[in-house]
Amino acid sequence: MGTMDIAKLRNIGISAHIDSGKTTLTERVLYYCKKIRRMHEVKGKDGVGATMDSMELERERGITISSAATNVSWGDHTINIIDTPGHVDFTIEVERSLRVLDGAVLVLCSVGGVQSQTITVDRQLRRYKVPSIAFINKLDRTGADPFKVQDQLVKALARKAVLMQIPIGLEGMHRGIVDLVTMEAVYFDGVQGEIVRRDVLPEELKAEAIQHRQALLDAAATFSDELTEAALEGRETPELIIEAVRRGTVGRELMPILMGSAYKNKGVQLLLDAVVRYLPNPTEVENTAFDLDSEEKKVILKSDPEADTVALAFKLEEGPYGQLTYIRIYQGRIQKGAELLNTRTGKTIRVGRLIRMHADSPKEIEGASAGDIVALFGIDCHSGDTFVKPGLNLAMSSIFVPEPVISLALYPAENKSTDNMSKALKRFTKEDPTFRTHVDAESKETIIQGMGELHLDVYLERMKREYQVAVRAGMPQVAYRESIALRTEFDYTHKKQTGGAGQFGRIIGFVEPSPEKPYEFVNEVKGGRIPREFIPACDKGFQASLKKGRLIGFPITGIKVTLTDGQAHDVDSSDLAFQAAAQGAFWQAYAKAKPYALEPIMTLSVEGPAEFLGNIFATINQRRGVIISSVEDGTFARVDAEVPLSEMFGYSTVLRSLTQGKAEFTMEFLKYARVPAQVAEKLIAEHQGKLRKEQEK
Repeated sequence: MGTMDIAKLRNIGISAHIDSGKTTLTERVLYYCKKIRRMHEVKGKDGVGATMDSMELERERGITISSAATNVSWGDHTINIIDTPGHVDFTIEVERSLRVLDGAVLVLCSVGGVQSQTITVDRQLRRYKVPSIAFINKLDRTGADPFKVQDQLVKALARKAVLMQIPIGLEGMHRGIVDLVTMEAVYFDGVQGEIVRRDVLPEELKAEAIQHRQALLDAAATFSDELTEAALEGRETPELIIEAVRRGTVGRELMPILMGSAYKNKGVQLLLDAVVRYLPNPTEVENTAFDLDSEEKKVILKSDPEADTVALAFKLEEGPYGQLTYIRIYQGRIQKGAELLNTRTGKTIRVGRLIRMHADSPKEIEGASAGDIVALFGIDCHSGDTFVKPGLNLAMSSIFVPEPVISLALYPAENKSTDNMSKALKRFTKEDPTFRTHVDAESKETIIQGMGELHLDVYLERMKREYQVAVRAGMPQVAYRESIALRTEFDYTHKKQTGGAGQFGRIIGFVEPSPEKPYEFVNEVKGGRIPREFIPACDKGFQASLKKGRLIGFPITGIKVTLTDGQAHDVDSSDLAFQAAAQGAFWQAYAKAKPYALEPIMTLSVEGPAEFLGNIFATINQRRGVIISSVEDGTFARVDAEVPLSEMFGYSTVLRSLTQGKAEFTMEFLKYARVPAQVAEKLIAEHQGKLRKEQEK
């Protein structure tokens, strides 16, 4: 693929709600693009499992956890498919994959339609400005209704979603698709649906097809004057319609809807045509980087192979022979043997091996250029690092990383697992910025932190399988915070007189609540009352105090410290003295500033059969939840609520037993809110008890 025509390249992701058939669809795509010789099912009865799910765990659960990137050809176009995970606890994977996509296919189930996870994914597609087309899958299922799903896309997601096709038969009678652009019936013949046969429209579908085609023309005409004129005179051509729909889709103002049944091998080839027709090539998407030399000013990158190289590492995979780093090249080209600079570390690397991936079988290549997605072999870096031609100082935008809200203490079951445990943790933190780990200074326990119970469960499970580490986990611990309610003044002198030079520092000022920022430091000391060189030491001292509060022993947030005055000593003042003074001043003020506890509040979406609505409400009310909205749509119900994370442990088990396993939920961090008095008392008492135990030791 020496010089590739960049206009014929597509980088797409397939995003969806759990179980809408995304992995089966990807499998079919690989088959029709001749990447794999036979197809396998996800919950593999044939013992092979889907090609894209290369981790054992994924085959067993039939879910896609880690993204894999694969490269296929369709006609004279090349498509890089980045497989994105659907589970909300792996959103960082989704975020990072979306960051490198130019377009996406949003897969929906023709029965389930728009579900809570679809909404999350849709929000992410918007955040990263990814143009998308929709594919309504599973038309063969009982209860299939693509028209209802279109309606939901318009109402629930506020998308200008327009049907490009209508079904020929539904459920058991599903035989094919009507193409509204050409007004033909399309059937998928052959054992695997590999023969696409176009035929005349069945009489009984004509009226319906004409009505939907008119809606398509009305929607597309807003993007093309030429089409508007042609349509008025009744001489619109498929080319004009395709051109207009492409413009609307690339501009993210239109969402074309395609449909079919991946499992029954129907509609997939037309979806591939649509990917090539309607989704943008790399030159049609604007990508920006930050110029680190001039206060992160935005720089627009050009998809030009001749420009200076800029690439982003968006995914790491630990292979049997070392680390694979997936990168997206935004500008310039990367050749074997070239030098690249990692702008986060400031270190230069040499490109040894360059690889193009297909699921888990690599192919070595000599070079690749702007717009392409490839992998580097044996390079040490973190996910989200930017690589540039030495001399440039650009970084791709900082990927949005939420703070972890839950932590667990880990204990290796036997001493010999300690090494492997730390290896596993090192790898997981490198590839997933939302997963963190540290050793608690006081208890010496290894703590892992993440985005939810499921998130941490998956890592424990992977530790066991991939690193053969047996671990015991402590009780999950919510990431509480502390803050203050009152503006409080301080005037504190730190004095220490020992042999030789003493320590002296006095600082005066006040602390106050800062609802906007976690921490703010303002220096208003006039006339050098505290020498300039000691001001950073004061700041450092205050910041050190925030690490662990004295109310319930959690980090302190929402604090603004203002220094107004102070005093220094010619001999005895030092950085250390002022750091100690700041800490003393902080605790003096903190005790009087009415400290209170904060807890993470999550947005919770529960979906299930309407008959269990009462039970679902009950589970939320018992957990101090506030119900925001509930929707009943015939037999199906959905409840959105805000619930404290601390009340949600073991929720999946409770929900399952109360709804016969038919309801499911997703949870995402929303905000920190004040802990109610009776809960706070319990937390304070626990913290005091812990302190007493430590003192007795």
